[in-house]
Amino acid sequence: MNIVAFRTLRAFYEKHWDCEQQLKTWYKEATKANWKSPEDVKDIFASASIIADNRMVFNIKGNKYRLIVKFNYKYGWAWIRFIGTHAEYDRINAKTI
Repeated sequence: MNIVAFRTLRAFYEKHWDCEQQLKTWYKEATKANWKSPEDVKDIFASASIIADNRMVFNIKGNKYRLIVKFNYKYGWAWIRFIGTHAEYDRINAKTI
């Protein structure tokens, strides 16, 4: 998968150092993946939640942080739509962000 944009993840883990390794691991797994459906993603990240509009929510650092990614499976693209604390996640609309 082509991930847009790693710099978003880096900026986040530079402020929240406790999730750096988990975000790097997610990125590494995602870039080498050839996911064609949400079910393919869940084969690797079983705790991820499928939401509307080809979006998935990933639990980071034991659900302390949330990562929302929008996928275009046909073309192999994934866009980072949100990364934040669980409290910040609760204040957004994950289906439209």
